[in-house]
Amino acid sequence: MVLDPIALPLTSRLTPPNLKYNFLYYSDAPQVALDEPCVLGIDEAGRGPVLGPMVYGACYYPLSFEEEFKKLNFDDSKKLSKEKRETLFRLFETYKDKVGWIIHSLSPQFISTCMLRKNKYNLNDLAHDTTVGMIQKLVDLGVAIEHVYVDTVGPPKSYEQWLTKQFSTIKFRVAKRADSLYSCVSGASICAKVIRDSILENWEESLDLAISERLGSGYPADPLTKEWLAKSVDPVFGYYPVVRFSWSTIDDLLIKQGIKINWPESEALLGVQKLKSSSNVTFNSLLTGIFDHFTVKGGFM
Repeated sequence: MVLDPIALPLTSRLTPPNLKYNFLYYSDAPQVALDEPCVLGIDEAGRGPVLGPMVYGACYYPLSFEEEFKKLNFDDSKKLSKEKRETLFRLFETYKDKVGWIIHSLSPQFISTCMLRKNKYNLNDLAHDTTVGMIQKLVDLGVAIEHVYVDTVGPPKSYEQWLTKQFSTIKFRVAKRADSLYSCVSGASICAKVIRDSILENWEESLDLAISERLGSGYPADPLTKEWLAKSVDPVFGYYPVVRFSWSTIDDLLIKQGIKINWPESEALLGVQKLKSSSNVTFNSLLTGIFDHFTVKGGFM
């Protein structure tokens, strides 16, 4: 699904029903990116937070535009203010005849599904597969990718070798702090961060009461996030879908504040797990069984 790059993060188009699912958005590929060799940068936002999605972003442009792109002063999104990030993101529209972008948002529900299922699908594997998926999408669109720079997930060298095996005709460089070293990765960092911030800001509860003001950054150590988590837990159902149930922070809160359930000895839900009659099981444990059997599919993929 292709959307205008400005309309996407800076309006309320990202509404709650869609945010329960994974989605892929991308700009139109500039004609020059189809005709000339391109450089591509990839980075993510939201790997560590307990709230909201993990968003992967990629930014690409022809090698002939490299020096001009550097003059735009993109940088690691973590070093920039929200206002500065949004100003830089608008430049993608200004230079749409040269620069393209793509983002893949992984919802909290999907992350929880992967992390809580019987055969755990961890964040590193998610990162690797999401990166490959975005590159493949751009290849399918006809973008002439020659070099790819990626912010590291795990050991840089082994990740670089693995990516090379997936795309033998593309040159890869995986590096720590790549978002500070390579302009294309800085651009990707801006994409991912602006989109993630927009998702959190536009998340509303069912009664149309905005909760974004008190969510905080979503990181477990953030006082605003800690306060929101403590006040928002339901003793039976847990949390809104904005929460990643697979994080230990949530597990601890549910154990402390959730209602314990005493299950009779029987096969657990859908036969996933056998529970002893004396075991106390939190609602989060019950979710583990559910997530093993139901996959949340992307709404736009």
